[in-house]
Amino acid sequence: MPDITIRYEFSYFSCMIKPDRLDLNEKQQLHSRNKHRGRYDFQTLVRSCPELEEFVILNPHGSPSIDFKNSDAVKTLNKALLSNFYGIGLWDIPEGYLCPPIPGRADYIHYLADLLDDGEGEPRRGKPVRVLDVGTGANCIYPLIGHKEYGWTFVGSEIDHLALRSAKNIVEANHLTKAISIRKQSSVENILEGIIHHGEKFDAVMCNPPFHASLQESMTGTERKWKNLGKRPEHNDLNFGGKDSELWCEGGELRFVTQMIKESASFVDSVKWFTSLISKKETLSLCISELKKLNLSDVKFIPMSQGQKVSRILAWKFR
Repeated sequence: MPDITIRYEFSYFSCMIKPDRLDLNEKQQLHSRNKHRGRYDFQTLVRSCPELEEFVILNPHGSPSIDFKNSDAVKTLNKALLSNFYGIGLWDIPEGYLCPPIPGRADYIHYLADLLDDGEGEPRRGKPVRVLDVGTGANCIYPLIGHKEYGWTFVGSEIDHLALRSAKNIVEANHLTKAISIRKQSSVENILEGIIHHGEKFDAVMCNPPFHASLQESMTGTERKWKNLGKRPEHNDLNFGGKDSELWCEGGELRFVTQMIKESASFVDSVKWFTSLISKKETLSLCISELKKLNLSDVKFIPMSQGQKVSRILAWKFR
């Protein structure tokens, strides 16, 4: 079993540390290049997306905000953010599909850019950088932000037919077909197999896996989020949406990421960096145990946070 050094990367420094010694309660700020570090400027956002105006309210402190319990308000805020910051003029998702928080999604892209800079200190930009987004979803958020921020080209994979069609519609409506392509994953068992073609090269694979292990666990998580928002859910609705395939799979994120790790060994010559979000810290050590079975040259763990939400990126590459 090869000896792997796990490196914990932060915005301004890196340190050698054991997984059980990292205090994940110490919240990190959004990445220094993230455009969403400050408060939302609703006046500017309404100018970018006039339909947002009907959802703007005053919070208890007298500042403009929206009702984050209102799914329509959350989706319209996303439209405004994508329009104002990334020039995405046409964006929508089918009812009930995942409406992701833009700041957190942008953070993954920026930390991925740090990973790909090859020690140059400046992010790599332009078409030569090619990224595979596993499970791109109906929202196609990662390819949109990654292309607009860094000029990268993307392939997005998706198993859900309606989500696939939605992602393609967004790409086509914004005239991005030369930069972003969407592929159908036909197998429920595979993640990379059937998506990466023979002889194809990617600088990175990125993935935000479904993290619940069952429908019941997903529903419990839904109820907890609604409780945090101070409202009881109706018919298990989510303000941020999410279909079953987006929120849970058998075995949860652990099974999904370990399957991805196993498949990555078949694409040593196709991908430089394999990465995935890890939402549960207990998943990390189990994934590292799986990685130790492979002939790897580097493994990195990148903590991220947005408000009260803490997550982490696990990244690995082969010798």
